[in-house]
Amino acid sequence: MTRGICLSLLTLILLCSCQSKSENAQSNQTRPEATGVEQRVAQTGGEKMAIKLISTAFQEGGIIPKQYTCGGQNISPPLAWDSVPANAQALALIADDPDAPGKTWVHWVVFDMPATTKSLPENVPPQETIAGGGKQGTTDFRKVGYGGPCPPSGTHRYYFKVYALDKELGLDNKATKDQVLKAMEGHILAQGQLMGRYKR
Repeated sequence: MTRGICLSLLTLILLCSCQSKSENAQSNQTRPEATGVEQRVAQTGGEKMAIKLISTAFQEGGIIPKQYTCGGQNISPPLAWDSVPANAQALALIADDPDAPGKTWVHWVVFDMPATTKSLPENVPPQETIAGGGKQGTTDFRKVGYGGPCPPSGTHRYYFKVYALDKELGLDNKATKDQVLKAMEGHILAQGQLMGRYKR
């Protein structure tokens, strides 16, 4: 009798363990960064989000004001960050929308900013280089510079991600997000993100 109860309890524990692993795997698959190059970059960046990234235009999880979207002036929002490691040599920033139909839509690519950079002002001009240092890459709008939220329907999430790197990437102007991510692999010292929402 006692042996039967023990076997039943052992079977129940094993079933719960398997279910938990399955749920964790499914959760990882639904994360925006859970595939391809982005997954490898997230892993090399470690679990910690050491850099605090903020905007005076919206809070974490808040609504992005209309002037920073295709429904308004379509200008880049002000961003600021701190806690960049002292040994960082460069910074990169990527903004994208994982809720876009078909693929994650790239809204902004910035790289090779000096490690001493603490912020990006509102309305960064859509040109290949940034005042003070840095380059802007090509977005999924097939243009250089920031392209604001422009969801076809529903409320979308927009992730602004900043990376502290141990070297400059040295990529050509107009580099794509995929090229920047690939070049960053193995060189991330710290990272942080800010997420805003928008619905037309």
